[in-house]
Amino acid sequence: MSNYKTIDLFAGIGGIRLGFEAFGCETVFASEWDKSAQDMYEANFGHRPFGDINEIEPTNIPEHDILLAGFPCQPFSIAGKGLGFADTRGTLFFNIESILEAKRPQAFLLENVKRLTTHDSGQTFSVILEKLKNLGYTVYHSVFNSLDFGIPQKRERIYIVGFRDAIDFKFPKPSGYYKPLTDMLENDEDIPKSYFLSDSIKEKRFKNVKGNPPIPSIWHENISGNISALPYSCALRAGGSYNYLVVNGVRRLTSREMLRLQGFPDSFKINLPYSQARKVAGNSVSVPVIKAIAKEMLSAMSSKKTPSIEPKITDEIKVEFPATDSNEFMKFMNKRGYSKLSDSFWQVNT
Repeated sequence: MSNYKTIDLFAGIGGIRLGFEAFGCETVFASEWDKSAQDMYEANFGHRPFGDINEIEPTNIPEHDILLAGFPCQPFSIAGKGLGFADTRGTLFFNIESILEAKRPQAFLLENVKRLTTHDSGQTFSVILEKLKNLGYTVYHSVFNSLDFGIPQKRERIYIVGFRDAIDFKFPKPSGYYKPLTDMLENDEDIPKSYFLSDSIKEKRFKNVKGNPPIPSIWHENISGNISALPYSCALRAGGSYNYLVVNGVRRLTSREMLRLQGFPDSFKINLPYSQARKVAGNSVSVPVIKAIAKEMLSAMSSKKTPSIEPKITDEIKVEFPATDSNEFMKFMNKRGYSKLSDSFWQVNT
């Protein structure tokens, strides 16, 4: 579909890259500081991402058409009460801001956790939008759930899309369905015993689970200790406990299953120990969501249609009253504090 060049910032294991390369985009630069994520990225894409993004000058980043980034959520320093000035220096968003300013790519896609919109009472998100718009970009944003894009994982994330030109863009429509867990899970017979829960933990799970669990299901234990058995997975988490998500109440998810729940193909190589695979999978993006957004972005960039101007809506108050030459009209006006001076003039009673 395209020969656009992209850069992959805070790249993780390359989930955003996969979504854009599906449409012919070429990755010309990648950055990721986590060593385990770098190892898996290199094994699958043939080159190792640059490390700390703070150690490269924005002007030294290769020329590119689209900036891609799944950046961490951080607060900003707000200077001056009520002045609306925010200092993004020292945050990882500042790196994105600096590269956009220095290289002026045609477009960008940023991905973050849903709570970015409410982080620091909404101040963080407001600052981000303000900074992007001040750089001259037309900005769109929306929250999507991976469940609505074919993946049996409840994972809500915000996606921010921007274009250097005033381009009309519409986010993809969710498909509204997800694949069954049977398409994601491996056979218990093929899984090492180390993945299975101890008898005591398993007994506790079955005692506390709500309702009659469907099979297959993934059991989720929340922070209060309540356990729900669902026909999909709750969001994978890099820092979740080993028993946070349990298949059918008896075993942990395998590395391959976790990557499948993020939409990675089975051809994607796993070269990390389980503890690290859990972390990088939990930090990754859901590839099908990225792919759907990439398709719409590239289509919008090709068509270059300008945004339509929405008609301004004004509030109208309509009052029905009797004909002006009737006694009813006289009563109507008198009741509201007016007195008639002549056929054309009325005064307010004081």
